[in-house]
Amino acid sequence: MSEIPGDLKFLKSHEWARVEDNGLIRVGISDHAQEQLGDLVYVELPEVGASVKTGVGAATVESVKAASDIYSPVSGEVVEVNEILSDKPETINEDAYGEGWLFVVKASDRAELDELLSADDYAELIEHEDD
Repeated sequence: MSEIPGDLKFLKSHEWARVEDNGLIRVGISDHAQEQLGDLVYVELPEVGASVKTGVGAATVESVKAASDIYSPVSGEVVEVNEILSDKPETINEDAYGEGWLFVVKASDRAELDELLSADDYAELIEHEDD
């Protein structure tokens, strides 16, 4: 199992959220999720300025196996997207918790972060996922 950064929060559907120093929320998919999907070949990101809602599809990643909706862990406005992924979707496979981030949200209700899984809870979730 890959290492899970302790500063992240997770959805059960394998998206992560990192609170940046400026209060914005950076979003990506977990290393476990990218391993399950396999080689990513296409990423569809939301538009900057778009509204996203927690638990609602905001982006799509497509691998050689399948296409998957990516849910936003928090509601708010998309203020930045990772343009690198348009040309290099495999960046997610290479660095899911770093350069492979998907988009940044200005949260409208930061209390939604309290509903997300901690890194330890997420590690336990994926450990028992195949049980």
